[in-house]
Amino acid sequence: PVENTERFSSAITKLRKEIRYCKECYNISESELCNICLNPRRDRAQVCVVENIRDVIAIESTEQYRGLYHVLGGVISPLEGIGPEQLTVNALVERVQRNGIKEAIMALNPTMEGDTTIFYISKKLEPLNVQVTTLARGIAFGGDMEYVDDLTLARSIATRRPYENYLVKQEG
Repeated sequence: PVENTERFSSAITKLRKEIRYCKECYNISESELCNICLNPRRDRAQVCVVENIRDVIAIESTEQYRGLYHVLGGVISPLEGIGPEQLTVNALVERVQRNGIKEAIMALNPTMEGDTTIFYISKKLEPLNVQVTTLARGIAFGGDMEYVDDLTLARSIATRRPYENYLVKQEG
């Protein structure tokens, strides 16, 4: 129906005019700062570095992370002509330095490009005395060992944890 098409068209126009990038973290926002950056209950000593806005949404949906974010806008990929200068790496370094961030959590995809980007950023942050951490990597819950790739299996073995860390404590 015409009215649905007009509403849809209007919504896209409004989106294009009113949605912008947060000047602090590069997430999408309706104002200069996004709702996450404006939230006083967020842990300002942590910043979770992600590739894109979809990653922010995915992590937020878990309701497990209470820190801030930084959206890079991609990863370093020389084959695609993407270098650090096309990403928001310098803004991240300035932000860490300016705001006294203590931990930078690298939440990038476990690919060669993701690992290259993590390595590059960790070298840039090294002089700032900030702890650089990565998300745990390993075998997916419910996965079959026979289908796990060699790199994932190797990392899972190398970064294994004591079993008691996984026990669920019963009340009573």
